Amino acid sequence: MPGSKSNLVSLHEGVTNDTSYLREKKISDEKGSVEKRTMTLIEKNGYHDSVYINAAKIFQGIHTKKLKDRILVRYGDDSVSPMLTVKNQSFLRISYELAFNALKYQDLLEEVLLDSCVYPCHSIPEELTSLLVVMLYDLQERKFQAREIFDEEEPVAEVRKIEHYLYSFKTKLAAALARCRIKHDALSIEYTLPEAIQKQVQRASALPLCVWINTFKISLQDVFGDLKKKGFTRVESVSDFNRYTYCMDQHCNDVLLFPSFLKEELLNLDLFADCKLLLQDKSRSLAVHSARALLNVGDDVIVAQAGSHLTIAHMSALTIHSTTRIFVCGVKSSGKAAELKNLFGQMGCKNIQLIDEDFTEIEPTDSRLQNAKVVLLLPECSGLGVGNPVDFIVNEQGDAGLLRDVFQGSVSQDKLNALAERQLRDLMHAMKFTKVQAIVYCTCSVYPEENELVVKKALESRVEGNKLQPYRLIPPVFSACSNPEASTETFFKMEPSETSSGCFLAVLEREKGSSDNVSAKDILARAASKGLLGDLLVEESKEEEKKQPKVTQCSSDITAGGTKPKTAEHRQAVPNTKAGVPLPKAVSNVQQKTVNLSKSLPWLKKPHKLVPTSAVPRVWKRRAGPGSAGRARGGQAQVERRRLALKTVDIILPPVTPTYVSQQGNQPRTSAQPCCAGAKGWGGRGPPQPPGGRTLAPPLTTVVEHPRPWL
Repeated sequence: MPGSKSNLVSLHEGVTNDTSYLREKKISDEKGSVEKRTMTLIEKNGYHDSVYINAAKIFQGIHTKKLKDRILVRYGDDSVSPMLTVKNQSFLRISYELAFNALKYQDLLEEVLLDSCVYPCHSIPEELTSLLVVMLYDLQERKFQAREIFDEEEPVAEVRKIEHYLYSFKTKLAAALARCRIKHDALSIEYTLPEAIQKQVQRASALPLCVWINTFKISLQDVFGDLKKKGFTRVESVSDFNRYTYCMDQHCNDVLLFPSFLKEELLNLDLFADCKLLLQDKSRSLAVHSARALLNVGDDVIVAQAGSHLTIAHMSALTIHSTTRIFVCGVKSSGKAAELKNLFGQMGCKNIQLIDEDFTEIEPTDSRLQNAKVVLLLPECSGLGVGNPVDFIVNEQGDAGLLRDVFQGSVSQDKLNALAERQLRDLMHAMKFTKVQAIVYCTCSVYPEENELVVKKALESRVEGNKLQPYRLIPPVFSACSNPEASTETFFKMEPSETSSGCFLAVLEREKGSSDNVSAKDILARAASKGLLGDLLVEESKEEEKKQPKVTQCSSDITAGGTKPKTAEHRQAVPNTKAGVPLPKAVSNVQQKTVNLSKSLPWLKKPHKLVPTSAVPRVWKRRAGPGSAGRARGGQAQVERRRLALKTVDIILPPVTPTYVSQQGNQPRTSAQPCCAGAKGWGGRGPPQPPGGRTLAPPLTTVVEHPRPWL
């Protein structure tokens, strides 16, 4: 019979290591000293009555149905979907775990009931057979010991009746279980499972716990400090896990990974109770970070399925410093809306708006969504890639049928086709939104029919029409992607393993039109070239001045090609001499002549000090008037820096014969080499002195007339 709490304590004093184990935990105090504390964790002593009722309802809908000629245990009618009593997430998680365990050991439990002659029982109707199997599993987990009765809970008559009945046959049940273990040569009931199920259980038990940090409540550094005070040590990767350790995720900079055996202790921490750390499958964090990377300032997001409130809250936390609004579709009932608002309020989310229509019922031109640029699409999928199906169902409000599919290791073809059809419909509808520029599509499926094939069919459909730019695949971008796993084409895929759940992610971005690739500067330059800007003055930005070389005008302009004299009567356009930009033919010829001149007059190779860039006045752009061509402005020529195509002009400068005065006498000597000079001679500084002390006389002034120079 069920005993009291005091009787239970005395009962556990002599229990072996199978029912209790010890774990040492290091606790660091504020002074940095470390002391050891031994924590005794006693095995579960049973659950509340409501947990058994919920687990029985879940198991009723997912139990393995056998052929009629092989049915020995009958479970009654399971056509009605069960309505669960949900007190909190912890109760719901335990209910699903209990039902999943009953499913895994269904054959063994039925064999124990039949072998012990506990079943059939005329006093127990078929509708309570699910409760009988669920409570039998829990009883053998407690080594057929009495359950702890909670004084504050409301008793459920059916639960107390089944509990009393099983406890009265505990000896027969224990003997039948021992015979089954001998029959299967199993040290424990885990070894009675098929090999494929054993590997799945082992992988799920080793999978690291993935949690994300709610930055509405706490910062990353505060989380690190709090965990350090509680005795946790930060390591580099999952391979370094050892007892109380954790590490940062390699893709998402606000996601932490913990060893799986710390799950119960972590969930009891204040960080989790206060919604500062939240447990969720990593695939959802990857999808949220991919969507965040596509947003510009002020862009809105559409979450196509209400699904998990954790995913929506994570999206909200990532947009904490922007004016982004998150529209959540498919919140049908007012009760559901009130529940979500309460959850979001507890987490600190403020930029979430709920829409009662389903995503496919919303028109692409809906006025509420005209600022939405990204659609986050997390459709219902087979989910066989998830590591822990119980947590996935609880967090994502998934279907309990996932437990049966995971246990069987496959999904029926009819169900797979139905899922793929709905996924394609949702994706094609998202592509119809005229203002949306990108779509993030994410599943936890391992089937190509739900992943690559859905995306390819949607792209081939061109459902967006001819008036809009088509979509294309681009590689996903995460916040801290240091070494992303390789994926087929531009899809991101993670296969199920002992270190990560399975995940498929695709990002579809609308192609840029020809007008989208033109910069603002190019548009202004085009408008100026067509005379659309009138007499507007456009000042060069400081950033452009840094990128483009400063143009200075002095008496002797020295370039890489030698000395290039200028004609002051005309404004000259300075060509861009950066590497990779070809010079016009006429300019190249002039530079070549200048090089030849410098070779003939060696004393001209002496470098002249350039005028500092800061000394040059800022140059303004002005649209040249029709009468400005050929206007002489001696010595004050302004440089035209407008980015216009230069017209090739051949300029012929006549040779100038300079006169030199010899030291031996006053007889003038003429040079046989040609020379080019500016209209103002040497700029008032005197000519350069040739070797031997000879004085170079001011050159003759030559003006070349041209109707439209450099235009």
